[in-house]
Amino acid sequence: MMNYTKYRPYPTMNMPNRKWPDKVIEKAPIWCSVDLRDGNQSLEIPMNLEEKIGFFKFLVKTGFKEIEIGFPAASDTEYEFARYLIENNMIPDDVTVQVLTQSRPHIIKKTFQALKGVKRAIVHLYNSTSTLQRDVVFNASMEQTTALAVAGAELLMEEAAKQPETEFMFQYSPESFTGTETPYAVEICNAVIDVWKPTPGKKIIINLPSTVEMATANVYADQIEYCCDNLKCRDSIIVSLHSHNDRGLAVAETEFGIMAGADRVEGTLFGNGERTGNVDIMTVAMNLFTQGIDPELDFSHIDDAVEIYEKSTRMTVHPRHPYAGALVYTAFSGSHQDAIRKGMDRMKEHPDRWEVPYLAIDPKDVGRTYDPIVRINSQSGKGGVAFILEQNFGLYLPKAFQQDFSLVITKLSDVNHKDVEPKVIFDKFNDEYVNKTEPVKLITYTEINNGESDVSIEAVITDNGEEKTITGSGNGVIDAFCHAMVKYMGIDFEIVNYSEHSMEYGTKSRAISYIQLSTSKGGVFYGAGISSNITKSSLRAVVSAANKILTK
Repeated sequence: MMNYTKYRPYPTMNMPNRKWPDKVIEKAPIWCSVDLRDGNQSLEIPMNLEEKIGFFKFLVKTGFKEIEIGFPAASDTEYEFARYLIENNMIPDDVTVQVLTQSRPHIIKKTFQALKGVKRAIVHLYNSTSTLQRDVVFNASMEQTTALAVAGAELLMEEAAKQPETEFMFQYSPESFTGTETPYAVEICNAVIDVWKPTPGKKIIINLPSTVEMATANVYADQIEYCCDNLKCRDSIIVSLHSHNDRGLAVAETEFGIMAGADRVEGTLFGNGERTGNVDIMTVAMNLFTQGIDPELDFSHIDDAVEIYEKSTRMTVHPRHPYAGALVYTAFSGSHQDAIRKGMDRMKEHPDRWEVPYLAIDPKDVGRTYDPIVRINSQSGKGGVAFILEQNFGLYLPKAFQQDFSLVITKLSDVNHKDVEPKVIFDKFNDEYVNKTEPVKLITYTEINNGESDVSIEAVITDNGEEKTITGSGNGVIDAFCHAMVKYMGIDFEIVNYSEHSMEYGTKSRAISYIQLSTSKGGVFYGAGISSNITKSSLRAVVSAANKILTK
C-alpha cells in the first residue's frame, strides 16, 4: 500500500505525570445502553415499534438503569416510540430514559414535547466541536461553536422549567471529542457547566465521545484524564465515555477511560452502531466479571441476548465474539483439549475458584453447558476424546487406551472431513472395544477357589457360534481366564494394564473394565467390558481384546 503518505499520525499528549496507567478498575461504571438510538440508526432496516419494545424490555431485564431510547425530533417513528413508552407506563421507576438532541431550538423544543409526562429523563445535548467539523462542515470558529453549545444549554433549562413534574438530568457531548483540541474540549464543556451550575446533589453528565476512533487507546485515556483534571465542579460531574470502534479499540479505550477517571459508559450489545459500531457493553461488563468485579448487568443467560439481538437487528453474532459466540468455549486443538480436561479435573479440588486453561470463564456462568467445550476433529488429540467420554458418558479411559482410541477418532474425522459428535464417539468406542464378540463370545463361567490365591476357572465360550469349554488356573479369576484363553487360542499374551470403575452414564449399577494385552510378538491390544458384575465385565474385556488378536 503506497498511499500511506496521505495520512498523518495523531498527536499524542504531553502528560509525563499521567496517573491512569497505575489505576485499577474496582467497580462497574454507570451503564447506559444506546442500542435503541445509536445502534438502531445504523441498521439497514431499523427496528419497528414491536421490536423496539421487546429490546427495551430486555435491556431493563438485563439491569440497565439508563437507556437512550432515541432521537425523538429526528422522525415520527422515534417520537412515537418515546410517547408509547411514557403513555403506557412502560418505564420502571428505577430506569431513566435518555434522548438525544442537537443544539437547535426547534429540535430541543420537540424533544421536550416527546418527554411530556415522563417521571425522569436525561436530555442529551450535542454539537460538533472537532477541527475538521468546524472547518469543513460548519465553517465555524471556536467562539461560534461554544456559543451554539451555550445557547442549547440555556434552552434546555428553559424547557425543563416548563415541565416541573419531570426530574430532568442534562448531558452534554462535544461530538467528535477525539478530533477536538483537548484544551478546547475542556473550554466548551466548562462553558456549558457554567450554564447548568451542577451541584453534588444535582449532577450533570459530560460525555466525551470517541465519535471516530483516531488513535491508540492510551491517547484517549490521556484525553479523559486531562478533562477529569480540568473540568469545573468535578464533584458534581459524571464523566461519561462513548467509544466507537473504527480502529478496533473501543473496549480498550473504554477500560483505559475508566482507569483515567470516567464514571459512566455508553455502548451497545455486541457493539452495534455506526460504521464499525459502538463499544460492546457486554464485553466490557464480562471483562469486569472475569476480574471478580460485579458488572451490575445480568448476562447469566447470554444466549437470550444473542437471540433478541439477531431477531431485532437482522444481523448475526460472530461465532468468535467474546463470551457470546458459538465457538468461544470450544477447543479443537489436541493440546488445548488436554489442558482443559486436566483443568476441569483439578477444579474438583477448588470448585469455588475458576482456573481452567484456555477458558476465561465458566461457561455455566453465562448459561452455556460443558457439552461443546471440546469438539473433535482431525486436529484433536487423546485429551479431547477422553474429555468427551468423561463429561458426556462417565467413561474414564486409561492413558494408553486414550492414545489408541484417539487414533481411531482422528481417522474417522479425516475420512468424513468434519468434527465428530459425542454420540458418534461413544458408539465408536463400543464398536471398537466393547462389542467385540466375534469370533469368541463368553457365555458362562465357574470360578473354583483352590487356596488362598490360586484360582481355577471353567468357562463356556462360543467360537464362530460353536460352543466350547475352556479351563485355566492363575492367581486370580482374571489371570486364570487369560491362561485358559491362551491355551485355547494357542497365542501367548499377558495383561499389561487393567482398570475398572462404576459407570456414571446410563447407570444400573454397571461397571466397565479396561484391559491392555500384549503378545509375545510385541503387539498391543485393547478391550473393554461392561456388566453389572465386575468379574464378568473384566472377562468380557479380555475377550474383546483377545478377539482383536485373533482378527488382526
